[in-house]
Amino acid sequence: MFENKVLKGVLLVGFGATSYGMLATFVKMAYMEGYTTAEVTTSQFILGIIGILIINLFQKNKNKDKVVKATKKNIFNLMLAGTSLGMTSVFYYLAVKYIPVSIGIVLLMQTVWMGVLLEMILEKKIPSTQKIVSVVIVLVGTVLATNLINNEIQLDWHGIMWGFLAAASFTTTMFTANRVATGISSAQRSLYMLLGGAIIVFSFSIMTQTTPFNFAIFLKWGIVLSLFGTIIPPLLMNAGFPLTGIGLGSIVSALELPVSVMMAYFLLNENVILVQWIGIILIILAIVLMNIKFKTSK
Repeated sequence: MFENKVLKGVLLVGFGATSYGMLATFVKMAYMEGYTTAEVTTSQFILGIIGILIINLFQKNKNKDKVVKATKKNIFNLMLAGTSLGMTSVFYYLAVKYIPVSIGIVLLMQTVWMGVLLEMILEKKIPSTQKIVSVVIVLVGTVLATNLINNEIQLDWHGIMWGFLAAASFTTTMFTANRVATGISSAQRSLYMLLGGAIIVFSFSIMTQTTPFNFAIFLKWGIVLSLFGTIIPPLLMNAGFPLTGIGLGSIVSALELPVSVMMAYFLLNENVILVQWIGIILIILAIVLMNIKFKTSK
């Protein structure tokens, strides 16, 4: 029984992470067709909110009085936490506009050491040796994955800057998502966080969209982006993590990295050399190491 639950959790988290991994490639393909970052993010969030709203209404009708309603404080805190979600989307999509997707996802994975740093600052304690070793492996893996040693890939500094900002905001999202209003349903939490993120996305769109908004994005890419970016992953991962636990769930969610790189390799023809694959494997190993609990003898 236990093993079946864990397996179910692994599959849910795995499919959720895989969906996230496909996202950047779809964004890059939308860019190739002339769509702007404002159009991409706006369509994703509007359709995502509609989708999550429908799911909430369905759950409310099905469970009726069993659904715990969010308080005004819950809603405010979730929307505030959701602003970092909006920033992550904007920053990450701006990053892949200037650099390859395979590099962008590696920069986003800097959340591993940023999370450790944030935890150290907030909890005011030195990280364990296990976490420090993991951070070092991530940094070495990043150097290899971005091929900085051979310097064969010319990286636009704009993309690197947006990539690190995306990682920083994603770190904030992960910290707040697991601590804010955990007593209400995942569908409600997703909805209010999306509404908070939408404030950032819509503000960005108003400030940056200089040409008439191309509403064709909603049918062409909006549906795909909202499904793989704002509807499927949160629902699957919120359902899967309680079954796997944070440690195993975090390890499985690392699937996002190789999936993203492989999607870019096959659909965008991005060149990924052996050194970069070694770096990617090191980052995944670091995530595994960070989340493994070693038995200590008394």
